[in-house]
Amino acid sequence: MAVIPIRGRRIALVGGAGFIGHNLALRLRALGAEVSIIDGLMVNNLLTFASAGQDVAHRDMYLSMLNTRLDLLHQAGVPLFIQDCRDYNALSKLIDRIDPHVVVQLAAVAHANKSNKDPFSTFDHSFRTLENALDCARGRVEHFIYFSSSMVYGNFRTGIVTEETPCEPIGIYGALKFGGEKLVIAYNQAFGLPYTIIRPSALYGERCVSRRVGQIFIENALHGEEIRVLGDGSDRLDFTFIDDFVSGMLCVLQNDNSINQIFNLTYGESRSLADMASIVAKHFPDVRVRYVPKDKLTPDRGTLSVDKAREYIGYRPEWPLERGFVKYLNWYKQTFGHGNGNGHGKAASGAASGAASGARVREVRQ
Repeated sequence: MAVIPIRGRRIALVGGAGFIGHNLALRLRALGAEVSIIDGLMVNNLLTFASAGQDVAHRDMYLSMLNTRLDLLHQAGVPLFIQDCRDYNALSKLIDRIDPHVVVQLAAVAHANKSNKDPFSTFDHSFRTLENALDCARGRVEHFIYFSSSMVYGNFRTGIVTEETPCEPIGIYGALKFGGEKLVIAYNQAFGLPYTIIRPSALYGERCVSRRVGQIFIENALHGEEIRVLGDGSDRLDFTFIDDFVSGMLCVLQNDNSINQIFNLTYGESRSLADMASIVAKHFPDVRVRYVPKDKLTPDRGTLSVDKAREYIGYRPEWPLERGFVKYLNWYKQTFGHGNGNGHGKAASGAASGAASGARVREVRQ
């Protein structure tokens, strides 16, 4: 197993201003990588939440998080190129300009429910941007990394899946993610483009605005609203703290054993929705928990084995739910306040400071 140094490595994150991307960019930059982000800021990002035409829950809170992302990237010296990645020619010029060793493809609609309700937009922002990135990368880069999803497995027939488990996705989101995997492999077959496919699961952590289950639980409790659990609470997910996931990505980037492989990058142990709800209830004793019918397009899931990632690239997750989710929950309480009636706390002042969204975008290098 050859070790590939991070320092000095040019890495382009396509769609990298999102939850996963900005956390990955900050860690890579701290390790000396030359990181660049290409992002249109449209999908689940600043332009969505800043637009008066969008009906957005907790708008001030999310604008605060998004502006903090941009500030952190700016302070770290990570250049952000604001560009719609559906524009092939513009993306190609930026890839030429950045001249990366590695392209990491993150641009996508990151929510299964939204994908099932709006297939065209999901295809446009997920599959179209992937095809553009692949075509711009072939013959130019040493490594292409694609972010897939645990949703490609569909219903887990047993409590655990491996990378060898047959994929039978349910709904638009899972189908497009699995189709993306096939397209990445096809570019390797046709053009020799080295790749790694990553399958994450139930990610959570600071500055996420994707309305993932743990985020919704905490925000509802913070605002004095009930927690709604889909099903009877026994459904299990392989909840993964963002710090573990980013550490796994470093393993992928640093080891040539990752080339032309598929990896589950999760904590490697599923937990029930009831487990997560009970942690929230310990921190918010007055919260109400209600069980509601499960959506028919939500598959039955469980644990994603990370044995292959352990063996091939030395991945070692360190954040069980009791540690990672509690850290995340405490960050919310410290950042946005608790018990102040409206639940906005510092978020309102952070987002309201001079309509910060527009002001801060102009600080970012383009």
